[in-house]
Amino acid sequence: MGWNAWIRQGHRWLSIAFTVTVVANFVAMALGEPPAWVVYSPLPLLFLLLFSGLYMFFLPYVARRSRQAEGA
Repeated sequence: MGWNAWIRQGHRWLSIAFTVTVVANFVAMALGEPPAWVVYSPLPLLFLLLFSGLYMFFLPYVARRSRQAEGA
C-alpha cells in the first residue's frame, strides 16, 4: 500500500475515532458536568483530520503542477 493510501485509510479511521469521542462528549454532558479531558479529547483527532484532509485536498493540484512541469 502506497503513502497516499495510508493517509486515506488513516483519515477514515481518525474520522471514526473523532465521531466516537464527540458522541461520548455529548453523553458525558447529558450526565452532568464532564471532566476537562472528556471535553477536549476530540481536539487532537480534529487537528489530525485537518492535516490529513488538507493533504488529500491539495494532492491533485500538486500532482497536476508536477506533471505540467515535467511536460514543459
